[in-house]
Amino acid sequence: RQSCPIFRAERLRDAHRGGNRIYINDITMTTMASNDSSNNNHSNKAMAPPTTGVQRIGKQQSEDMANMFTREALPWSSAIVWPCMLALPLAMTLPSSPLRYDIIFPKTWYEYDFDSQERPKPLGLCLGITAVAIGQVLLWVVFYAYKYGHLSFGKEPTSIQTKGPRPYEFDEGILSHIAQPEGFVLLGGYLAVTWMFRLLPAPYYSFEGGIDYGKTFLCLAIQDVLQYAMHRMEHSISPTFYQNSHKPHHKFTNPRLFDAFNGSMADTIIMILIPLYATANLVHINVWTYMAFGSMYANWLTLIHAEYTFPWDDILFHPLGFGTPADHHVHHAFFKFNYGHLFMWSDMVCGTYRHPNMFAPKKFNKNV
Repeated sequence: RQSCPIFRAERLRDAHRGGNRIYINDITMTTMASNDSSNNNHSNKAMAPPTTGVQRIGKQQSEDMANMFTREALPWSSAIVWPCMLALPLAMTLPSSPLRYDIIFPKTWYEYDFDSQERPKPLGLCLGITAVAIGQVLLWVVFYAYKYGHLSFGKEPTSIQTKGPRPYEFDEGILSHIAQPEGFVLLGGYLAVTWMFRLLPAPYYSFEGGIDYGKTFLCLAIQDVLQYAMHRMEHSISPTFYQNSHKPHHKFTNPRLFDAFNGSMADTIIMILIPLYATANLVHINVWTYMAFGSMYANWLTLIHAEYTFPWDDILFHPLGFGTPADHHVHHAFFKFNYGHLFMWSDMVCGTYRHPNMFAPKKFNKNV
């Protein structure tokens, strides 16, 4: 009963009326009698109520909850990487943006009549490549902060594999990432050839409208289904074919973020460029949706090679069947599972999906 705040308040009131003050805390109750002269001397002075143990505990609990919330919430700030992938097309199409394309570029730079048989204007091509580049740079910045604990009070994120991430210098990783000829060099060449030689459907050259998010998602899904088929073909058609195409990428059994495009020219052509061109002819979109799709695809493909798990992986992406770094690490570690990249749907349908937790705690850490 003495721990009840109402009871303590009543005792304090009754004691005050009788000339005594009773101080009660969570351990002891002490009664101090005061004489008349003391009461007269201090009657006009305000007495601050004592801090009870319950109050102290409540304050500490509030502080602990706030700290826990910050520790849990701060790593989620890395999710800014997703809208960063769309930075350029968003900046150039939002109605209130001062960087709208029709404000900073003359019409002669982007208006194009596909039926005229003239060579397309290069603005769309240049903006598309820039969109991917900006997305990559912002991805590196966010990943750097995440990797080195700047988003988790100095604590390193959870590595996917139990043996931990491969050690490397961050600047070396970036240089190796952008220097691979089978990566951005080949992709840039594909974009330039298909754009300038009018190999894309007419809507791709239109600047009208903004990003169609539904079609962006559709392009990502179709691309991944086609990539799944080409990926399985590379693994199964023949040992010689596999060794000359996809095997160079599989030298990384514990990949890092910057291994995404490290493989072979044949591998990039078969597993990336052919599905890209097929997707372009299956889904007709404008230039902004094309930019959004290209940047999302290239940056998500990079992200699934990361050596760490992200906050959204276990509670959001796994239930939805979206591809995570841990899903792709399963493929690199065991070769015969999880051929999908952005989505695990094809693997689930074809029976080749394995959840990363199936290999915990021996090979993988739990809940990655």
